[in-house]
Amino acid sequence: MRAVTEQGDAVPLDLLEDLEARGLVHASTDRDALRSRLATGPIAVYYGCDPTRDSLHHGNLIGLLMLRRFQEAGHRPVALAGGATGMVGDPSGRSEERNLLDDETLERNLAAITAQITRILGDGGGWALVDNRTWTAHLRLLDFLRDVGKHVTVNQMVARESVKLRMASEHGISFTEFSYMLLQANDYLWLHRHEAVELQIGGSDQWGNILSGVDLVRRADAHAVHALCWPLLTSAGGIKVGKSTGAQLWLDPARTSTYAFYQHFVQVEDADLRRHLAWFTLLPVEKIDDLVRAHLAAPERRAGQRRLAFEVTSLVHGRDAAAAAEGAADMLFGGAPEEASVAALEMVEAEVPRVDVARRELEAGVDPARVLRDSGLVRSTSEGRRTVEQGGVAVNGSRLEVGMTIGTRHLLHGRWAVLRKGKRSFAVVRLAPDDGADAGGSGPHRPRGRL
Repeated sequence: MRAVTEQGDAVPLDLLEDLEARGLVHASTDRDALRSRLATGPIAVYYGCDPTRDSLHHGNLIGLLMLRRFQEAGHRPVALAGGATGMVGDPSGRSEERNLLDDETLERNLAAITAQITRILGDGGGWALVDNRTWTAHLRLLDFLRDVGKHVTVNQMVARESVKLRMASEHGISFTEFSYMLLQANDYLWLHRHEAVELQIGGSDQWGNILSGVDLVRRADAHAVHALCWPLLTSAGGIKVGKSTGAQLWLDPARTSTYAFYQHFVQVEDADLRRHLAWFTLLPVEKIDDLVRAHLAAPERRAGQRRLAFEVTSLVHGRDAAAAAEGAADMLFGGAPEEASVAALEMVEAEVPRVDVARRELEAGVDPARVLRDSGLVRSTSEGRRTVEQGGVAVNGSRLEVGMTIGTRHLLHGRWAVLRKGKRSFAVVRLAPDDGADAGGSGPHRPRGRL
């Protein structure tokens, strides 16, 4: 028997079996007990994100999608935005201490990541969003030491791998960060008492912190609760993907454009394709295995990566944005610009150099060598002319011959013309506001990153 998502995809009701098949179970407390509890009825499960930046990254996306998997299997997700723990900083996976956040920055970050969490879990209810400042901001020190500290020995704390590594490093560990695991353990206790949470999930670097919470609930309330961790997502160099490790792929399009986000997943290596499909999409495992088999039969088509990129981008930015990113990629990598949608061209405009040109100049005809120069694709007008003479320039996919100009006839959707130098260097000519300004409009625009 299977549950069905909004998209009509089947999801195994044995959620733990599904997570194991996806490679998302690195460690757990008593596996049989957890399986039995999941089978008896809905469970409240929580995952926490500290708002140390104004955006989450695709490492956090694994956790949010884990909550979504529990949600679609009939359980109740609790997403925790760590307003309190974010002010302290988790030492796990770090070689030095974080900078502490002020209240204004924290509020801004919380608002941003709340919107990102809502995008994944939906705005129709069925899940809870909590901020641990609610129960921590006014907690008296003596109460905390009495109700939490007395249940945890220093021996336990220094035995945690994250603490041992920091104590052995040149930076050491401050008491502030040392106390982080107690704050996180107290979160589990509070959520168990007030939100009936029985399971905390997180990446494997959080295993020690989560176990501290499991142990605190057992000691303080004599209740058995559960923990589950997935393997860490690492970069090609084996570094944990995180907000501060230099391997970021942000969920906020202002930090990582939707196109760059989409392209990241298109470029996933074949060896990593199944893992990424299993971790970053809601596709059933059977469908994933079919996609991988089909991909390996013709890997040069990158059909598996394209499906992966579309699915993940749809989850984070919406299906319209994913379709625009797909259209932009198709156009820049061999497709016909004339077939590109307005949304796809707007996305390309943000990613490649852009030169705004006034209408009257386009009506007279613009020298492509000038556009090449102004866009930065060549260093000078003379170099641009030589490139045209050598047959290395195309507008909207059609090669420019010597003496040809760019005019209003080239404008796609009445607004853009796409200039290509060689095979992979692009610029966009955009119609500037027809306000009688000097030729050239607002001039060249530099993209977020060169394709």
